[in-house]
Amino acid sequence: MNASRILIPVLASAALAACSAAPTATSGPAALARTPTELWSNRVAVQPDEIRLAIHADGLSLTQAQAIGVFVADWRASGGGQITLHAPLGGADPAAVGKTSDGVRLQLSGGGVPASQITLASYDAGGDPLAPLIVGRQRYRVDVPRCGQEWTNIAHSANNEVQPNFGCAVTANLAAQVTDPRDLLAPAQVTPADAQRRGVVLGKYRLGEKTGSAKEESSTRISDVVK
Repeated sequence: MNASRILIPVLASAALAACSAAPTATSGPAALARTPTELWSNRVAVQPDEIRLAIHADGLSLTQAQAIGVFVADWRASGGGQITLHAPLGGADPAAVGKTSDGVRLQLSGGGVPASQITLASYDAGGDPLAPLIVGRQRYRVDVPRCGQEWTNIAHSANNEVQPNFGCAVTANLAAQVTDPRDLLAPAQVTPADAQRRGVVLGKYRLGEKTGSAKEESSTRISDVVK
């Protein structure tokens, strides 16, 4: 028998075995993003948002009250959350600190912040009589990606990888439009269903009556602004 006829099938079998036994790469080009959604994604960062208020024996000034009003409006627009009052210890007059703190709590409550979301804390002022009262919370923001920084030849792709800018514009638009960045981390909490209202609506539906309210009234509470 011709040796070449024996050698060819053997080599072919070895090649097939080598292909089937090749391990899947976990790094390098084979592990790169396969779709634009894997290449680009919105990153949510947490940063402190705070205002510092000077301590006054008479409580909040007009400017400070206005600043708290803006703070509360921004708090409401960004989905709420816990607000902490950091009062200085060992600095300004304790009575003045207490009066300023009470003024801030009144402004927050008047703006619609529940008492359960207002936390009182303290920090060491180190004897500084000008140490401020710090009103702060955690703000969530989305890092908007910068698109168009790198372009490759779309007409030639030897390894079939995702083009660097594909998906960037969609991701950037979403980051610019999202109201509450926390929605990108986890779904918002849903309030319990109103079983009584549901029964009323179903009853009207079965009778062929209108299920909507006769008049929709806004429940938005506008904070009092000191003028």
